[in-house]
Amino acid sequence: MLGAGKTGRLGMDVLGKCAGNLHTNQLYARAGSTPILAGLRGSPQILGMSTPRRTRLSLPAQLRATALYLSLTAVAAAPDVSAQSSVAPPAAFRDPNRLATLRRAMPAVDSVMRRFMAQSRVPGIAYGVVVDGQLLHVAAHGLRDVPRNATVDTSTVFRIASMTKSFTALAILQLRDAGKLALDEPAERYVPELKLLKYPTSDAPRITVRHLLTHAAGFPEDNPWGDQQLSASEADLSRMMRAGIPFSNVPGVAYEYSNFGFAILGRIVVNVSGKPYARYLREHILQPLGMTSTTMESAEVPESRRAHGYRLQDGQWLEEPALPDGSFGAMGGMLTSSADLSRWVALMLSAWPPRDDEESPVLKRSSLREMQQVWRNAPASASLSNGSLSLNSGGYAYGLRVSQNCLFNHIVAHSGGLPGYGSQMRWLPEHGVGIIALGNLTYTGWGGPIDQALEVLQRAGALEPRVVQPAPVLTAMQQQVTRLVQRWDTALADSIAAMNLYRDESAPRRAAQIAKLVDAAGGQCEPEGEILAENALRGVWKLRCANGALRVGITLAPTVPARVQQLTVTSMPRDGSVRFAPSCRQ
Repeated sequence: MLGAGKTGRLGMDVLGKCAGNLHTNQLYARAGSTPILAGLRGSPQILGMSTPRRTRLSLPAQLRATALYLSLTAVAAAPDVSAQSSVAPPAAFRDPNRLATLRRAMPAVDSVMRRFMAQSRVPGIAYGVVVDGQLLHVAAHGLRDVPRNATVDTSTVFRIASMTKSFTALAILQLRDAGKLALDEPAERYVPELKLLKYPTSDAPRITVRHLLTHAAGFPEDNPWGDQQLSASEADLSRMMRAGIPFSNVPGVAYEYSNFGFAILGRIVVNVSGKPYARYLREHILQPLGMTSTTMESAEVPESRRAHGYRLQDGQWLEEPALPDGSFGAMGGMLTSSADLSRWVALMLSAWPPRDDEESPVLKRSSLREMQQVWRNAPASASLSNGSLSLNSGGYAYGLRVSQNCLFNHIVAHSGGLPGYGSQMRWLPEHGVGIIALGNLTYTGWGGPIDQALEVLQRAGALEPRVVQPAPVLTAMQQQVTRLVQRWDTALADSIAAMNLYRDESAPRRAAQIAKLVDAAGGQCEPEGEILAENALRGVWKLRCANGALRVGITLAPTVPARVQQLTVTSMPRDGSVRFAPSCRQ
């Protein structure tokens, strides 16, 4: 559409110099290397001419014709800047009834949790479902204090053990983002006692902060021993480090879970911030998030709200003594309620999707996402059970486990177990949904019931991920490529191609192959549905033809403007749908 002030007129002195003996059928305009108009042949009516005959124009007429034509073609050739943008809108949910569908599935989730409680003989439980930053559903059952027959409610406080590690990791990232430490610096820079360590080989690297965050320091797995260290004093921790720590692996080569390593991270928080660990967490994490029921010291929890911990022995619940907070608290000493823990999971989920928005005062979104990516791989496993393939692949992030299975590509979680308690938090970043679960039985095993709860939500159609949105330039290239497949045009093909496209395979060969596919599908190919974007600059779509269909895919090059570096056209069933391949195929 022509707009006032957008005709791109040239100065008449320039036109006078270039017009010369120009004939009307010799006028051209180009956008880049693509002809926009190839002269006036067959178009003289546009200029108000009565005949297509080649006519020698007077200089003033030539100037007027040239000015008009260049102004028209400048508009036609001017790139639409917005259509060339490679910045995509944030991924978004498509189902407007998503929350209602999730709510309808909550009774089934309740059934899973109550059944688990009865079968495992857990004295008391509390659990919740977090959706889009809100606690959509919360419930509590059983007893927090068995002898007194005191019931659990949603404000009851449980010890969450190793789930504390994610809080320690976030504190480290806060200090990193503030410029007070670096993840790849030797940890001994912040904890001098580590300078005395004797490494297993002469080529072993010094342990870094990142090694400690990802369980790659080389220390031996220490869950049974670590559970009994919560009450160790700061002096005890210093003495242990000075005495030496044995290595099960050279630092940086393997994943092995280390509570000792996270106790050292707690010491780094203390030394770098100049504050006791519990105080640092309270001031920089818990208070800003409104986690008012969360503490590192069980004695600070009102008796009316504390869940007593139990072990099951000879069919009887025996109470475990409450452990005081100490230097190993950074690896597993925290106590919290279902309401408070939901705020923590909501913070983690708030990192998705990446977007332009106000940042959390606790930690910026990019650092939150960094926390939730695999930094140290763990061994993967796959099995076949009742005809269904099961996959478990992933590793350790920063104080969190990240995994993938056959249903979900990105799962973030951590469990916690101590004498008297067992807990787990798990969420799906791309789905905006998380589940928290707390119990007061030693090592309460929440893995199975949370698996079942997520499967319930999946079967109910309540766990659709956000849909990746294409960048405007991807949509523009989709439209151009569709035209190209429908009818090959050399000029159009040249205008959309990155420099490699016809080096990889010549334009004539591509044209012939595409024409063959179109003919086999019966021609008359038209787009059906929207482009399915894998990311901002890659996507696939369907062309439905007279007797078949084509699957078309493009990937754009890292150039400005972005152009097509890869183009695939394949046949597909006429009534088929375009989708990405599932993670598990049998």
